[in-house]
Amino acid sequence: MAAADTGLFNRDAHADWIRLRTLIVLRWIAIAGQIIAIAVGQLVFDLNMPLGFCYLAVGASVIANLIAMFVFPENKRLGERELALMILFDIAQLSFLIFLTGGLNNPFALLVLAPVTISATVLGLRSTVILGLVALILTSVLALYYVPLRTDDGFVLQMPQIFVFGFWAAITIGVVFISGYVHRVSAEMLAMSEALLATQMALAREQKLTDLGGVVAAAAHELGTPLATIKLVSAELMDELQDRSEQHQDAQLIREQADRCREILRSMGRAGKEDLHLQMTPLESVLREAAEPHSDRGIKISYDISPSIGADQRQPVISRKPEIIHGLRNLVQNAVDFAREAVWVDAHWSNDQIVLRITDDGPGFPLHLIGRIGDPFVRRRRSREHRKARPEYEGMGLGLFIAKTLLERTSAKLAFSNGSDPYDHPTLPGERRGAIVEVQWDRAILEPQKSSPTGALGANRKIEI
Repeated sequence: MAAADTGLFNRDAHADWIRLRTLIVLRWIAIAGQIIAIAVGQLVFDLNMPLGFCYLAVGASVIANLIAMFVFPENKRLGERELALMILFDIAQLSFLIFLTGGLNNPFALLVLAPVTISATVLGLRSTVILGLVALILTSVLALYYVPLRTDDGFVLQMPQIFVFGFWAAITIGVVFISGYVHRVSAEMLAMSEALLATQMALAREQKLTDLGGVVAAAAHELGTPLATIKLVSAELMDELQDRSEQHQDAQLIREQADRCREILRSMGRAGKEDLHLQMTPLESVLREAAEPHSDRGIKISYDISPSIGADQRQPVISRKPEIIHGLRNLVQNAVDFAREAVWVDAHWSNDQIVLRITDDGPGFPLHLIGRIGDPFVRRRRSREHRKARPEYEGMGLGLFIAKTLLERTSAKLAFSNGSDPYDHPTLPGERRGAIVEVQWDRAILEPQKSSPTGALGANRKIEI
């Protein structure tokens, strides 16, 4: 929400979200409704209204719509400033029309909530507050000053003052409550949408890296045999062409280039020579791969990977899923960000479950935020000490949200807690009393096919191109 609330008419907050054509269609619907209401009031209920001024107010909306249709292209998208000005015009036009038709004695005064609701849905907080204040001020003026509604017989249609006050109070409460409620919900939806987009991008990046490694390893494996054949044939040609210097040099060049191709493929496939090794890997390898980018940031990362009491001693060989790698990497990054000296990565397994705990010696999670951990864009004020210690850190909870979302896609269960009370005596560096993140899987999900006791993965499947 912080980015959306930087100021009134901020062009960058929600720019280019709403099509101009959408607002034009909505305004035509409102214009048709206003004309029908005026006609019904005059012809059916014999109301004596200042029709000239009423149709002048409606005509202003018609002219504004025509200008928008002919001046701007159909695919025009409105920025924050443009959208706010259009909504401000609609509020003023509707208020003027209500002023001409009885003020708050007119039940259609409730329609002032419509433009305020649109503002709360798509505009920033400050723009919504100012437009809401404009609507409240105009509504208050309409409660005191207006053109009374009269019938052709001269009878004034007017509610008792207590009902007018109640109507004004209802509209005021509605503007405040509905705009606040809608703005909050739309902000939550926006935050969740942006966070999910970031999650999908992170997962796609990890998946591309995995696929690229598999393709390179498969290419190195499959091209080994033809390159060996080329080398063998070229060696035979060199023996037969000893007395022909030019042909002998050509055969030697072919052999050298074949050797060069083998070296290039060997270096490209050094990360993993067989694609099956990219799909299944021991639990410890996955944990170390996830934590490796943060191992040189000045924080010691310790590992304790062992079976639980009574469990199989063999380490689980699990599916190497991008969701697990990237999710665990974010959890380790969060621990390293707040650790003072050390982070502990503990993994234990039983015959049914695999449990992972990531602990640090930092200050721990704030108690008032533990229940919200895993939500995107959770921010809190940082203390002066924390700003000095981590001047580059601008945590918004997005990393933990991505980690939680990715790991839960693998059927993991996450729990967040502290090793000690952050408001108790401060923890000392090197103590396991900071934040604790526990991740738990059913072993059958991560290890769908248990490897043989020898650890062999079997032959690679042929890649069809």
